[in-house]
Amino acid sequence: MKRVLGPSLKAIVAMAVCCTVATVRAQNGARFRLKQTIALPGVEGRIDHMELDAAGERLFVCALGNNTVEILDLRKGERINSITGLGAPQGIAYIPELNRIFVANDKGGICKIYDGKSFQAVGELDFKDDADNVRYDDATKKLYVGFGSGGIAVVKAPDGKQIRSIKLSAHPEAFELEKTDKRIFVNVPNSRHVAVIDRDKNEVVATWKTDLAFANFPMALDEANHRLFVGCRLPSKLIVLNTESGDVVAKIDISGDPDDVFYDSKRHRIYAICGAGKIDIVEQTDPNNYKPSTKVDTADGARTGLLVPERDTLFVAVPHRGSQQAEIRCYAIE
Repeated sequence: MKRVLGPSLKAIVAMAVCCTVATVRAQNGARFRLKQTIALPGVEGRIDHMELDAAGERLFVCALGNNTVEILDLRKGERINSITGLGAPQGIAYIPELNRIFVANDKGGICKIYDGKSFQAVGELDFKDDADNVRYDDATKKLYVGFGSGGIAVVKAPDGKQIRSIKLSAHPEAFELEKTDKRIFVNVPNSRHVAVIDRDKNEVVATWKTDLAFANFPMALDEANHRLFVGCRLPSKLIVLNTESGDVVAKIDISGDPDDVFYDSKRHRIYAICGAGKIDIVEQTDPNNYKPSTKVDTADGARTGLLVPERDTLFVAVPHRGSQQAEIRCYAIE
């Protein structure tokens, strides 16, 4: 009689682990799947923010420490070009209807403008020092650039000309533009507050505190529920503010060194990308209640990314550290 062997102990343990992982993911309501990795050979130093050309399937990556912008073809899964000779590029915006790329540089405060096909420079804006985060308002065709010791520049995107600047008390980090109203919410970490700008008045109309959590760098907005998510590093907290009152609604512990925060309105989640090597996922039960969920392992120093809700995709930038080479990881959110 043929002996029928049962599964080995190793196989049983493996199946149990898989079941446990699946259960944890189901309970937490979040599942990330690494679907693509794009190598960045030769790229050294810190990697900052990213931008997507959706129609062209291209990802633009500010390689700050490398003084380049890396252009990736998402179909091919490879780098296809580099814009070199930059001065610590930090912020970037791609405007499809103009086929223009705006790149804000720390060194010298120059915002360079490039043709989106040839990658040749076609203009520049001189903000003198530390041009940083960039946001584009499609409705008004205006570009907003944080810069220097305290300002947001307003630029007419079609002709690449600055039309005004809005004064702040210190250097601006991440900021968010309302779509249904005229406000801009700005992290001003050296002043330990969030500044609220009225775009019609071109001035700060309020400042909000973050309840003894400081070094407020990243930010995301849930405009429908009037909630602002502010990532702080000292200590590492996600602060939730009510945008109607400025009151603190919630404080959630997150991993160290957050530098990008995104709100997933489809799933009512916040993703905090943290340099400690984690993506922290926080579930929004309702506008007033939040609970930490899964922590996704990434790599040491991986603290910037880009959420593309239309594709259920989160890109994360991994810098070269030790044996870990520089790369962009593309996670499918399921």
